[in-house]
Amino acid sequence: MEGFFKRYARNYGAIFGLIVIIAVACIAIAAPYLYQESPWNMVAAPLIPPFTDSAYPFGTDMLGRDITAGLVWGARVSLLIGLLSTAIALIFGIIVGTLSGYFGGWVDDMLMRFTEFFQTIPQLALAVVIVAVAKPSLYSIMAAITVVSWPPAARLVRSEFMSLKQREFVLAAIVAGQKPNKIIWSQILPNAMSPIIVSASFMVATAILTESALSFLGLGDRNMMSWGFMIGAARTMIREAWWMIVWPGVAILLTVLAINLIGEGLNDALNPQLRRRNE
Repeated sequence: MEGFFKRYARNYGAIFGLIVIIAVACIAIAAPYLYQESPWNMVAAPLIPPFTDSAYPFGTDMLGRDITAGLVWGARVSLLIGLLSTAIALIFGIIVGTLSGYFGGWVDDMLMRFTEFFQTIPQLALAVVIVAVAKPSLYSIMAAITVVSWPPAARLVRSEFMSLKQREFVLAAIVAGQKPNKIIWSQILPNAMSPIIVSASFMVATAILTESALSFLGLGDRNMMSWGFMIGAARTMIREAWWMIVWPGVAILLTVLAINLIGEGLNDALNPQLRRRNE
């Protein structure tokens, strides 16, 4: 573990990304204490420019809502949807990829045709259809992101299992009479976790972008303030109040960039080839 942290620390971009994500997570957790009132409340005059009133450092929108409060509460929605939808998609993808990669044959053919069906439809288009049919809500958004996110995870796990099941330690476990479920969970899956963890970090970033896109299109949860909703609501005011779009856009940019940098750092620290090259 100490070696992992040393390899991760060599990537200064990954350190920066980790600091940004920790800051965003702390802001999201502290949102109810920083802004006890709802971010939907009209608290001041409309269209106060940023940095002109200390009470509203990022200004207000066309209805007099505090932009700063929206950013703080929006962090909770983005991280919650990103983490939970990715976790569910990863679990389902691991199950499908494990069964397909380990057993092969007709099981592999059936599961991969099922996976390819979802991959033939553009992700955002499928997410829009699911949310529109199911009625926009936090749960329908997470369900839509899960549906469009699991196929790449399943194919990644399948490829790792197809490679690892030919290794000597797995063949030795089979000869020793170990049951398939024990071989999967104790021999193969632990050795396949490195690329899965790296892929999960990028899945979180994609989930945040998908949620923002859905909210921008008016398919977000109307009871939850999000960065995508703030941008969508401000698109008609871009000339009169540029700050309404810039600040949530910067928040999305920094968060997604930070998660991608963390993913690159994890890849550097967990990839055996890069590890040997650096050492």
